[in-house]
Amino acid sequence: MSASIETPGRNAELGRISAETIAQGSQSFAVAARLFAPATRRSAMMLYAWCRHCDDVVDGQHLGFQDRSRASSIPAATRLADLREKTRRTFAGNPDPEPAFLALAEVVRQHDLPMRLALDHLDGFAMDVDGRRYRTAEDLLAYCYGVAGVVGVMMAMIMGVREPTTLDRACDLGIAFQLTNIARDIVEDSANARVYLPLDWLLAAGIEPAEIAAPMNRPALANLARQLVETADPYYASALMGLRDLPMRSAWAIAAAHAIYRQIGIEVMRRGPRAWDERVSTSKADKLVLLAHGARLALASRRSVATPRPHHLWQRPEQE
Repeated sequence: MSASIETPGRNAELGRISAETIAQGSQSFAVAARLFAPATRRSAMMLYAWCRHCDDVVDGQHLGFQDRSRASSIPAATRLADLREKTRRTFAGNPDPEPAFLALAEVVRQHDLPMRLALDHLDGFAMDVDGRRYRTAEDLLAYCYGVAGVVGVMMAMIMGVREPTTLDRACDLGIAFQLTNIARDIVEDSANARVYLPLDWLLAAGIEPAEIAAPMNRPALANLARQLVETADPYYASALMGLRDLPMRSAWAIAAAHAIYRQIGIEVMRRGPRAWDERVSTSKADKLVLLAHGARLALASRRSVATPRPHHLWQRPEQE
């Protein structure tokens, strides 16, 4: 059977796999995704499944965690090249039979996603494969675009957005999410030889990149984490202005995700040097409160007046 032929059974199986992937891979986004209208929720889960698959293949992980069964003698650069080729074939209408690519194919067909956006996402993973270090905050923001900002753009397109200024706001939210993730995971990333903090910041703080996780550096590291969260704040604020252009249920889902992730950053700052004693997350009770806050933000967006996006924010590249 051709990979492009759809059947009710396979559609149901793809939906189940994608739902399980998001439930296990990102509890925060999974909670918010439940608020989407059913068709939008399915497409969002499908896109997430492809993104998660690509991330895991590059890192030799499963749902973001190390998995010895996925260890491979094939270099990461070769695995990434294979992902690029399979992605190109998917956009050409000949997807690989792996569920992640069948899921991507459905999203591409239904929402006419540009291939350039998917390839930009893979370019973000290439920065990790290359062991890229980021000299300045501007350099880091370019990385955040590749691994998260462009995902925000694709998610917005799934919600029916095509207006470039609104897509910019969606990109801003992805960037804010990634900056928050980096602040939360500084020590864990360092253990995996990944340094995302700008080297200029580390130099000013007197921290050697190889010694980020040293206990003696925790107070200084807490200040840098605060700087990351504060860098994310104007991107979170910009993203709120895009809610007014989304369907109401989509606005609620995105506002809820906004509230949940921003709370993680706030908690990282609150814990200070103890932020990495255990992984920062939001409880079920916290999420319920933040879902309600998201509803208020979505309702308020119906009455909001559009304001220009601040010029100082990092600007995503123009698409061909």
